[in-house]
Amino acid sequence: MKRTSHEQHYLLSAKARSFSLMDIARLADDEAWELFKEARWPEGVACPKCDHKEHYWLGTRKQWRCKCCKHTFSVTSGSIFSNHKLPLNTYLMAIALYSNCAKGMSALQLSRDLNVQYKTAFVLSHKMRESLMDAQTAKLDDEVEIDAAYVNGHVRPANHIANRVDRRKKENQDPNKRAVLVLRERHENEGEGGFKTVTAIAKAETEESVEAFVARHVEPGTTISADESNAYNSLHAKFKMERVNHSVEYVAKCGANTNQAESFFSRFRRMQLGQVHRFGNLYLDRYANEAAYREDTRRKSNGAIFADVIGRCGAAKVSREFCGYWQGNKKQAETLI
Repeated sequence: MKRTSHEQHYLLSAKARSFSLMDIARLADDEAWELFKEARWPEGVACPKCDHKEHYWLGTRKQWRCKCCKHTFSVTSGSIFSNHKLPLNTYLMAIALYSNCAKGMSALQLSRDLNVQYKTAFVLSHKMRESLMDAQTAKLDDEVEIDAAYVNGHVRPANHIANRVDRRKKENQDPNKRAVLVLRERHENEGEGGFKTVTAIAKAETEESVEAFVARHVEPGTTISADESNAYNSLHAKFKMERVNHSVEYVAKCGANTNQAESFFSRFRRMQLGQVHRFGNLYLDRYANEAAYREDTRRKSNGAIFADVIGRCGAAKVSREFCGYWQGNKKQAETLI
């Protein structure tokens, strides 16, 4: 249903507030331990090494020993919080703060809120972003919108006009410039916006990158809405296309538009300019996916989002990119479509 002018925005309603940060701050150590255990293993404790559910309880150490492989593990073993050095309720508070933000949270703000070093907050925030990455997602169908936006491409003009160059030319552009591609499946109920959002990173908005992106995430027979960019011309051979010329109109006479894709980029830009300020190309795919996750959960309460994120953090394996990050274990190449 469309929201009329006199209706209250969802984020201002009581439905959007189903838990408080104070609920997490007041947790005792045992309560925090129990909360994470239930979030990680809702169907019962399982060995992170062999997934066996029969084990011995070592009460003095608050650990389990698997009856199958004899592996000894704790509530955080094999998760992104494995070998943690901070109290568990500090990590739960980090998840609560992270979940409560509509436009993301910078590592600097997280370090201030938790009173931890910036290095700790940086790795922690990236581990939470890593938990939001879905390894496999169902392909989009029915009605889908596609669009792209460029980041990291600003070239500052020279002070004196005589020294300025044409920044539209390729040789004068920043080599770190990247295109963020987005696909958004429209909700089946008119007026409820996008239903599922998928993102990818490319060096440019080209036919090759668009074809690879669409082939991976869109079902054949889907109706795709796109703007007038030449990068989408090749899609006409495989999909029913609806095009809108944004230099003339926002919505075509036939109803074609990319408003839901633009809505994603609106949130993405607010996260970039208002929170993080700078996206490194190495982890640009993580930032884009985080914005997609926040857009897809925009009508869920903060309690539901917190429960989902803590469950994802518990299910995520040990991070191969951020475990030992400040000791030199860093990602070597960016992720491109």
